Amino acid sequence: MSQFFITGTDTEVGKTYVTSLLLKYLVSKKKKALGFKPIAAGAEEAFGELVNEDALTLMEAANVHGTYEQINPFCFAPPIAPHIAASRVDVHISKQDLTNKLADVSTLGAEFTLVEGAGGWALPINDEDFLSTWVAEQNLPVILVVGMKLGCLNHAFLTAQAIEASGAKCVGWIANQIDPNMAEYDANLETLKQRLDFPLLAVTPYSEEKAKMQVHSALNSLLGV
Repeated sequence: MSQFFITGTDTEVGKTYVTSLLLKYLVSKKKKALGFKPIAAGAEEAFGELVNEDALTLMEAANVHGTYEQINPFCFAPPIAPHIAASRVDVHISKQDLTNKLADVSTLGAEFTLVEGAGGWALPINDEDFLSTWVAEQNLPVILVVGMKLGCLNHAFLTAQAIEASGAKCVGWIANQIDPNMAEYDANLETLKQRLDFPLLAVTPYSEEKAKMQVHSALNSLLGV
């Protein structure tokens, strides 16, 4: 079974969008694919439980299914930093908790599990630990989603340095065009290509159909599917 961790240069840069495209492509290739979002903040109650829109998007894109609680075990209502949201309801998230939850979904029979982070790379999960530390300890290959907007160069380079410093391995990055009117888009993209030390897997244009084509190419090169 192959597992990957999808992180981003910030919140709202398209991690869920890119992860769902990756899942849909795996499904189209008859691969058993599962999306796992261990932590989410920002949820509404439905059918007697809190549900997060991003987690539901991953569930819809996958063809291996578990219960909502398995796919998104730590879900909090307010759209704030998850460790703060957890403390408000007396919940403590530990690295061992995350390991146990990943082991649980690993029994569901997926060939590929895409684990989506929350926010950016340096996300606290409690008063001592970061989600990134757990990712490094689990040896999960990292795919970095760069939200192409003003400020993306600084965000991307700092995130890349932090990933390397943590001991995790970034296997590639995806440029996600979240601002269709970004000034000097091509020049910024070229700067990232020249200075990031891991390969550009795909460019996902603002058009979803074009983005799908790019993601397909990325998976062919990364996963051989």
